[in-house]
Order: sequence, then C-alpha cells, then structure tokens
Amino acid sequence: MPKISYRIEKDSLGEVKVPRKALWGAQTQRAVDNFPISGIKMDFPFTNSFVDSLGLIKDAAAKANKSLGLLPARKASAISKAAKEVWQSKHNEHFPLDVFQTGSGTSSNMNANEVIANLASKYSGLDIDPNDDVNMSQSSNDVIPTAIKVSAHMDLTKKLYPALDKLILNIDKKAESLEGLVKTGRTHLMDAMPIDFSQELSGWSSQLKNSKETLIFLEKRLLELPLGGTAIGTGINAHPRFAKVFAKELSKLSGGSCKCVPSDNFFHELSAQDTAVQVSGELKNLAIILMKISNDLRWMNSGPLSGLSEIELKALQPGSSIMPGKVNPVIPEAVTMVAADVIGNDATITVAAQSGNFQLNVMLPVVAYNLLKSMAILTGGMNVLADKAIKSFKVNKKSIQASLDRNPILVTALNPIIGYAKAAEIAKKSYKEGRSVIDVAAEETDIPLSRLKRLLDPKKLTSGGIK
Repeated sequence: MPKISYRIEKDSLGEVKVPRKALWGAQTQRAVDNFPISGIKMDFPFTNSFVDSLGLIKDAAAKANKSLGLLPARKASAISKAAKEVWQSKHNEHFPLDVFQTGSGTSSNMNANEVIANLASKYSGLDIDPNDDVNMSQSSNDVIPTAIKVSAHMDLTKKLYPALDKLILNIDKKAESLEGLVKTGRTHLMDAMPIDFSQELSGWSSQLKNSKETLIFLEKRLLELPLGGTAIGTGINAHPRFAKVFAKELSKLSGGSCKCVPSDNFFHELSAQDTAVQVSGELKNLAIILMKISNDLRWMNSGPLSGLSEIELKALQPGSSIMPGKVNPVIPEAVTMVAADVIGNDATITVAAQSGNFQLNVMLPVVAYNLLKSMAILTGGMNVLADKAIKSFKVNKKSIQASLDRNPILVTALNPIIGYAKAAEIAKKSYKEGRSVIDVAAEETDIPLSRLKRLLDPKKLTSGGIK
C-alpha cells in the first residue's frame, strides 16, 4: 500500500489530518472519519447530478453575492470558476462522503464549500474562506433542499424524459405495426373477449403518457427553490433580494432551460420534503406501470409449447445452466426488479419526509439518494425495455389464431339475442366437447350459420357491440 502523506487543517473543533492531495478540508475529513457506514458516496455511482447541483448553486450564489455588492469581484470570479469545474464533474473524486451522514447534509455542503474554496484560492491567490465567502448568504439547511430539487430536475428532464419518450414511441410503433391482428383478451388470467393487439399496447402507451403528464405538472415545483431561507426560513444573514437574484443567476446557468424562482414560503421548504414525496410517488407509479408491461410481456412470451406463446421475445442469452436450449425473458425480469427497487425507494422517502422536526428535515441526504437512484434505474430500465424487448418481439400468429378459434367466450356477443343463460349453456358445451362456439351455437339456436359467423367474427368484436 502506498504511504499517504497528510497536511493539517483546522476548524472550530481544532486540528484535523487531511490527505495532502485532497481538495477538501477539516469539516469534510471529520465526516469521512465519522460516517464509514455504507461506502455509498454522495457522488452516487449511478448519477453525479447531486454534486453537479452543488456546483451550480455555489456558482449562482457567488454571482448573486457579487451583483448585490456583498462579494468582491475577484473572489466571486474565482469562486465561480471553481464551482463551474464542480458542476462540470471535474472533481467528483473529492466528494468522498457517505450518504448516511448528518441529516441536514451539512457535511456535503461543507464538502462543496471546502473544495471550491481550495480551488478558488489557488486560481486567485486570495484567501477565500469556505464559510464566509463560498457559503455567503447560505446555510446547509437551504443549500441541500435546493440541491435535491435542482438535481432531481436535471435528471428528470435530461435522463428520465428521453427514456420515457423512447419507450412510448417504440410501443406506439409496435402497436401500429400490429393493428388488425386480433388475439384473445384475458381477465383474471382467463380467456375473455377478443382484443386487437394494437388496442392492448395502446393501454400501455396511455399509462406512460399519463405518468409523464403528472411529472411535468410536478416539474414546476422542483424549480421553486428554498435558497435564501438560510438556517430556519427567516433569511438570516442573507440580503433581502438574494433569493430572487440567485434564482435568476441559476436560470442563466441552465442556459434558459429552467425558470427558477424563490419559494413563496421558506419555512415550508426547509422543514418539509413534500415535492420530493410527490415526485417519488409518481416515480413509483411509473415503476408499477413498467411492472405491468413487463409482466404482460412475460405472460405473452410464456411457453413456447405449454404457455400462451403469443409472442417471442428476442433470445439474448442462454436461460439455464442445466437445461439446454432454454431461453428466458431476461429484460422484463430485470425491469420488474427495477420497479421493486423504486417502490422500496419511495417507502424510504416517505419515512424520511416524516422527519421534518420543527424547522428542518433531518433525513435530506437519504431523500436525495433514493430520489435520484429511482430516476437513474427507471431511465436504464425503460431504455433496455424499449430497445431489447418492445422493438424486437415477434408475434406468434398461429398460436394466437388457434386460441381465438377455441375461445367459447365469443358467445358473449350473442347475449342480446339469446340471453345470458342460453349463451352460458353454449359456452359450457363448447368447452366440454372441444368444439368451436359457432358450431355449437348453430345446433342450439335457430340463428343462421352465416349470421353467426358475422356476429362472432373476432375482428368485429374488438370495435364494439353487435351491428
């Protein structure tokens, strides 16, 4: 093991040994020492948007403080330069803190302050302080809730939406290609009236579109920012106009894609995590939709000889270490596991949001972690579902037709003519004798065969009642 050299840093509690090459300082090092819990860092392995958001916040804050005449131009410029490198993900290895840390996220805020102050001091040759300069007009208590919102908005719009749109597009294209292909519908996993394949897929697409509409509605709330509330919502040590100027500067840094505004109630934003709960709730709903779609695919793919065998998912890998030739629906299975994990993440966020004790929620890091994790794995899950399942599955037309031909439930279409009881007799006889419902109905009723064929045409039954 290479020998690590250290330097001595100081904070209000005294001296601390910090690795010489580390950009962080004393407070970050204390947190590194205090929380060796999970090994899951705030620079999450699946997304770096939380650290990026801290950089954006510090950049916009420096610009706002300069504009308000609170921070000298040279210091503000150096802080902005260093913060930009953070939000460009150039120093992620210097954000070593565990997710499970102080509940306000103070350690992560100070991590950003110390890294940026260290870099800014080098760039400017000035003595730039993590607290007095980088953290000017701010508190961990408003920085971290702001970072949760900003990072969630980044991942929602830049990652999750594109994956969701791709999945919807692939489903719609597949539905269009299968229009006119009729299959047996199923309720309670039992044979039901026929349905057009495109109709079945349109249900999936509609669910996904509705979920996106809800997320778009919630997206606005992610841009209502807590920064400016400082310690408890009163705005202590912040300029009265800081919140508005900060929001304007952050909007500029987004390139105009975000229209950030200050929250109209900082006490609400610091003490509660309502928006995170609402967004997580819709992510859970999206997960449930994906689980439904995936399970439908698994059932339709079941077989190939003794299952439904309506579709054939693309063979991606051998399905068994002992049974040669077996191929499993691995993509839908993986997506159902994603869905299960997201449901668990939502439960964690629900519990965490209850920890808004008086003026501050004290489970903020775990809210951030689970919210961003849900977005990341949903994004990946939708991408593989679109590319490796929806786009490529093939339809087994022979199997579908065979099921339709044997389906006695088609007799439902005769209810208005012969009544439910008589139709039930025909269905039972069809089941028992293994004969088509048309043949049995021709024997049991005086309806001409030509009319029966018209009335019981599966394709016509997918577009409404008897004509």
